[in-house]
Order: sequence, then structure tokens, then C-alpha cells
Amino acid sequence: MAQGLNKYVKYGLVLLLSIGLILFTQEIKLIKNPEGTPITWTTIGGLLVLWLFSFIGILISGLVKKIPVKIVQDFPVLGWVSITSLVFCLMSDTFIHLIQGVDFLSITTPILTFAGISVADRLVDLRKTSWKVAIVAVFVFSGMYVGSAILAQIGLHLSGQ
Repeated sequence: MAQGLNKYVKYGLVLLLSIGLILFTQEIKLIKNPEGTPITWTTIGGLLVLWLFSFIGILISGLVKKIPVKIVQDFPVLGWVSITSLVFCLMSDTFIHLIQGVDFLSITTPILTFAGISVADRLVDLRKTSWKVAIVAVFVFSGMYVGSAILAQIGLHLSGQ
């Protein structure tokens, strides 16, 4: 029991570190662009709400691992966090108002950093994959870029711009 509790304390602290990095990133962005989203008590509240949603999603993910249904057990943590966020934001506009105080680009920077660290931690596994994976990745990234550009152009055209 103590081992499981210890794991969740560690998750909570990692999420707290992430929140700190988001706040730091938003402050640095304000130095470079003073017209950006200012840091207010709403920002702090929004970060705490994001921490809470993430932690609840992690708890749900841990709890459903005990359910003997494979689909539920294999459902990713990100999915549980998203569902938790969606349910709470549908219940109250307060959560949405608080989260709007957090700059979106300030959130993406730490997330991409953590993703890079997790990939760098598995470089040995990455080297074992075939070189063909790199070719597929280039086509996937290019296709996503072109597809996004086409959708954006359609959106601009429909809005009359």
C-alpha cells in the first residue's frame, strides 16, 4: 500500500514540476512579448486546475488497471485525463475561465521537453528499429503538415479571408 501511495506522490510532484515549468515559460514569454497573456491569480488557479485534472486522470488510470476488461486496462492515461477535463469543464464554466488564464504555448514547451527526454531515454531501442521507420516518419510528418495547411486554407477561404 505504501509503495502505491509513494508512486502517486511521485506523480503529483512531477505534475507540480510541470506546472512550475509552464509558469516559468509563460513568464519568459512575457519578457519577450509584454502584450502576451499576463500572469494573474487566474493563471495560478488555471495551473492548479490542470494539475488536479491530470492527477485525477492518473488516479483513474491506476484504479481501472484492476478491472478485468483488457480495453479498459489498456486505455492510456492521456485519455483518462482528457475525459476528466471534459467532464469537469462541462460541469462548470469556472474551470474554463481559470484555464484560459494559462497561455497555450507556455503549456506546449514543457510537454515537448518531456517528450524529448522520454525519447532520448529510449535511443537504444530507437537504434534497433529499421531505417525504413525514418522514411515513414518523414512522410507522416510531411503529410500532416500539408494536411494541416490545406485545412487552414479551407478555413480561411470559408471565413472570407
